Amino acid sequence: MKLTTLLGRHEEWEAVKQLLARSQSGRSGVLVVRGEAGIGKTALVEHARATASDVGFRVESAVGVESETQFAFAGLHQLCAPMLDRAGTLPDPQRAALGVAFGQQAGAAPDQFLVGLAVLNLLAEVAEETPLLCLVDDAQWLDEASAQVLAFVARRVAAERLALVLVVRDPPADGLHPFSGLPELRLGALRESDARRLLASVTHTTLDAAVCDRFIAEARGNPLALLELPRSTPLADGFAGGFEPPDVVAVPRRVEDSFQRRARSLPAEVQLLLLLASAEPTGDVALLWRAATHLGIRADAAAPAGAAGLLEIDTRVRFAHPLARSAVYRAAKPPDRRRVHDALAAASDPVSDPDRRAWHRAKAVVGTDEQVAAELERSAGRARARGGLAAAAAFLQLASDLTPDPATRATRALEAAHAKHDAGAFTSALELLTVAAAGPLAPLQLGRLRLLRAQIAFHLTRGSDIPGMLLDAAKTLAPLDSSLARDTYLHAMDAAVHAGDLACGSGVLGVARAARDAPRAPVPPRPVDLLLDGLTTRFTDGYEASVPTLQRALETLLDHESAVDDDNDRPWLWLACHVAAMLWDDQALSALANRAVRLAREAGSLSTLPAALNAVASILVLAGELASATELAAEEATITQVIGAPPLPNARFMLAAWRGRQAEALELYAAMVEEATERGEGAPVALAQATLAALHNGLGNYDDALAAARPPCEHDDVAYSSLALPELVEAAVRAGDPERAEAALELLSSRARASGTDFALGLAARSRALTTTGPAAEEHYREAIARLTNCRYPAFLGRTHLVYGEWLRREGRRQDAREQLRTAHQQLSDMGMEAFAERAARELRATGEHPRKRTAQPTAQPTDALTAQELQIARLVATGATSREVAAHLFLSPRTIEAHLRSIFRKLGVTSRGQLKVLPLP
Repeated sequence: MKLTTLLGRHEEWEAVKQLLARSQSGRSGVLVVRGEAGIGKTALVEHARATASDVGFRVESAVGVESETQFAFAGLHQLCAPMLDRAGTLPDPQRAALGVAFGQQAGAAPDQFLVGLAVLNLLAEVAEETPLLCLVDDAQWLDEASAQVLAFVARRVAAERLALVLVVRDPPADGLHPFSGLPELRLGALRESDARRLLASVTHTTLDAAVCDRFIAEARGNPLALLELPRSTPLADGFAGGFEPPDVVAVPRRVEDSFQRRARSLPAEVQLLLLLASAEPTGDVALLWRAATHLGIRADAAAPAGAAGLLEIDTRVRFAHPLARSAVYRAAKPPDRRRVHDALAAASDPVSDPDRRAWHRAKAVVGTDEQVAAELERSAGRARARGGLAAAAAFLQLASDLTPDPATRATRALEAAHAKHDAGAFTSALELLTVAAAGPLAPLQLGRLRLLRAQIAFHLTRGSDIPGMLLDAAKTLAPLDSSLARDTYLHAMDAAVHAGDLACGSGVLGVARAARDAPRAPVPPRPVDLLLDGLTTRFTDGYEASVPTLQRALETLLDHESAVDDDNDRPWLWLACHVAAMLWDDQALSALANRAVRLAREAGSLSTLPAALNAVASILVLAGELASATELAAEEATITQVIGAPPLPNARFMLAAWRGRQAEALELYAAMVEEATERGEGAPVALAQATLAALHNGLGNYDDALAAARPPCEHDDVAYSSLALPELVEAAVRAGDPERAEAALELLSSRARASGTDFALGLAARSRALTTTGPAAEEHYREAIARLTNCRYPAFLGRTHLVYGEWLRREGRRQDAREQLRTAHQQLSDMGMEAFAERAARELRATGEHPRKRTAQPTAQPTDALTAQELQIARLVATGATSREVAAHLFLSPRTIEAHLRSIFRKLGVTSRGQLKVLPLP
């Protein structure tokens, strides 16, 4: 399209110029240019390409092609290939991830976000030498892996001399493009005056006013339509019978029709060359002519296609517009399409390009073909090895369609369903399971089918019927694969734990009873086997009976780290953390949760890192490290935004609740409960209720605390009843419900004795002291303080000093009370637990002492002026970490870290990294 289509695009062009200016000065910019086909997006970015080149930018580009969507990382490789000479500067894990993704080396399939970090740093490295503009046209047709990586990069660029422009067509009315939420520039219709100027610039005869008006009306401000419609309209007919009324066919479709009419006017040989080019998306000239030779097309056939303004062949094969490509391909008859795909398959190198060869062969098949299906299956394996899950699923699905033997077709459909599930395409996976179920399937395959159907249902709905579906699968698998059967029983237990008191049908008790029929565990047992046996015992024989087996499960995970690193055991870390919380094993809980974060960071797995960060942040709240918890919660929120997932509210709610910020906490509580209830997940509801009880106990709203703590205790939630029981005892005592307090204490004491940890026994002693009258209470308070001093959660130690001081004051021992209340006030204030600290302050005032105010931080080191991310960066740099190391840790580029450091230095009044090491960073 000619640059004359920039007529009337002054504001839009100004936005692009500002983007280039910001990027040239080291303030990265991203812009999504959106609009209908033909509206001038490509013309705008081509003008940006020319302008950027003139002012010293390096420009790299890629174009999405609809027929390329099944080739993993194809679009990304197109963009990055000219810059891969700088890949050697990347950290080893990132370089390896990029090499595997692009098929340049063997290795484990990389996490797509580690690939994203590698691309971010590759672009940043190139932009260090010269400003870089990356243009991606027709980005809506990028393969899924490339789109996800580029969306990640777009959300992480910050301080590089880098501009990223992504061009997408308007999505369907009910859909979103992959880059939704990024800064966007939407191109609308040209104003009528600009449309008339454009039309006049491309018509070389004087148009009748009525004809001109009709062109303007038909084009509806679409520049490509204004360029193409006059070309395909017989003006001598005075526009008689020219076009359909504007409300019949959309403008892009009418433009596409004009390309089709133009192509049909050409000789048959030229039409066949156009079709061949439309079916070959890479633009490889040599490949095109090899295929053309196979079809008997002469070289001089290219000239008429060029003269018609449809196709240009020089160093690459290019259509005048993507609509021209799609118009040619869609207008072709199926036999002609099969002919060109067969020619392209014959011309493709089976060694260097086996996947495109297989795809073209598949498109040439009539009916079924086992040989082609087997090739597609091998292509799927290669795609999966590169981390292209969506591509692997596409190859397997087509392989299943082309398989003649029913049993083999069912097997491939089952494998395709697994690939679709792994790629997150759950609806497509269910459709493939229907094909697989038509069979015939072997018994083990049938069990795997039932397991996958239940797993998909779990991801889609978290529904209350999922545990029952998993149990059915486990029973089918039991005589066929004992290890998989035991894993499936634990999956059912995991789902039941998720569902909690919202479960219908098979809750944890039903699953536990069924799991007693699971195959015997191997010798020695795996961690998964110990978890299954322990949890089965927990709900069939009671908490106390389950403790030895569950403690052994945690010890196995902690003592044999390689077991956790194995992919078979890694998914159970979340459940193991729940078990550690249930057992009040603060050491194991902290170690397992931090290991989950470390493993996610090492793997570059941003898909699992947010949940792990959320868990560690929640634990840090109880540890009284609210500043660190805030940093991790902020990092989690940033990453979930980057990957397009909703932020996890748990840690943020716990922070607000333990700080005593009632309005904020209640808002987060309502959202957390509503979302979890909609998903059918009772476990987050139980956590929310236990945390709400802590909020109200801090504020002195004991009736509300009692109401919040009761449900998780009554429903005996696996993890959160252990958190709620001490809150229930305190609330019941203060609210004047001694019977409920005694019942909760009895349960807490029995379980604490079985657990045997200082944390458990300390909470039990504290709760016993609260329910005891007279001098005997003091012994329990002192025991609680001694035991809680040895655990990792000083929040409970500070609260114990508080309730001990309250008891001493009521006993008339003012001096002793002041000592405990001063300690409580200092500890709770230092941790930022404002409501509990205020409770201590009120009690101190009641003894006649005014509590000291917290000492303000020195103004020379105003660390409270730092953002959560800046504080995290400052801490990492203070340990001696380089900018590259910090960047890898936080999924940013080194240049962005340097920019943050300049801000940190300015706010803290320092000038070097060494000075950070001696500052009292909180």
